[in-house]
Amino acid sequence: MFSGKNILLGITGGIAAYKTANLVRLFKKSGANVQVVMTPDSKEFVTPLTLATLSENPVHSVFADDETGEWSNHVELGLWADIFIIAPATANTIGKMANGLCDNLLLATYLSAKCPVFIAPAMDLDMYKHGTTLENIQKLTLNGNKIIDAQVGELASGLVGKGRMEEPENIFNHIHNYLKEGLSLTGKKVLITAGPTYEQIDPVRFIGNNSSGKMGYELAEKAIKLGASVTLVSGPTNIIASKSIDKIDVRSAQEMYDEVHQVYKNADVIIMAAAVADYTIEEVSENKIKKSDSSMQINLIATKDILASIGELKTENQLLIGFALETNDEEANAKAKLVRKNLDFIVLNSLNNKGAGFGYDTNQITIIDKSNNIDKYELKSKSEVATDIFNKIISLLK
Repeated sequence: MFSGKNILLGITGGIAAYKTANLVRLFKKSGANVQVVMTPDSKEFVTPLTLATLSENPVHSVFADDETGEWSNHVELGLWADIFIIAPATANTIGKMANGLCDNLLLATYLSAKCPVFIAPAMDLDMYKHGTTLENIQKLTLNGNKIIDAQVGELASGLVGKGRMEEPENIFNHIHNYLKEGLSLTGKKVLITAGPTYEQIDPVRFIGNNSSGKMGYELAEKAIKLGASVTLVSGPTNIIASKSIDKIDVRSAQEMYDEVHQVYKNADVIIMAAAVADYTIEEVSENKIKKSDSSMQINLIATKDILASIGELKTENQLLIGFALETNDEEANAKAKLVRKNLDFIVLNSLNNKGAGFGYDTNQITIIDKSNNIDKYELKSKSEVATDIFNKIISLLK
């Protein structure tokens, strides 16, 4: 959900500022880009060096650095952010934000931000209960800001009451849930297969194919961005999946068959994008086969058909999508496969189309559904192709 998102964290001068190091770490681990802007007083509670190290970006706290002359552009920071979080937000900063005051870099950035702003108040209980504080929080809410309410707990004063900043994990989850709201696949589980399978001949050699796995991985990334929970069963590739994807590594067709059959029941959408070997070795040699003659013979046997097996087992509430890579009689072969394997639609691409097929960053597809609707697309990046495929999936889910 956070992969590639730009997260701007504003830190003000409260004791809870020490917790922000963990908040930065959570966002970074989720794949987000993080920058930090601090008020001068906040540096008394947590060091810029700590936050710069964790965020892997310089920390901003003044408009211009006296030593280097480097300028922190509050407008650029505000426009860069996809999400702006101010945590902790002291009574002083909340009052200034509510009334349009601007006497530091953080406040100037707040007034320049065009993205959703989340505010996590933190102060002593009497300050939190004070009428002006409550009025200021209400003003901020009316202006479209999102308040992550303070919690009851032990405060820096030694008193117990409401005013404790929400814990970093809960702030992270609050924003995660916000991002998921309204996404087309929120609450849906998607199972995707990707990459080739390798069928071992001996400990050294195998039979494989030229699939890079790019299409399957693009589909997995797109599903995550649409709010789905994604399980990716992948053959050997050099691609690194986002941390939010539940990736299961396999090598052979049999391993992929076993893993898919373990998890398919929970999936709402099943996309079989892997290039699974049609044949495997009848008897794998325990030792490396030595070259002795000008030729050798290897007996092959058919692998289990994963797509067909899931087509037999899928329920009415599951969508099953397959792929067909063809070299001749493309549409006829794809339509036959669609019916034979009980698919909801099939994605056809042809090796005759330049820039399509294995290894490319682009693809050109035709989608054929079980009602015999045919949609042809131009050559596009595989990321854009993934969008086209999911647009079709979403239309069927509706």
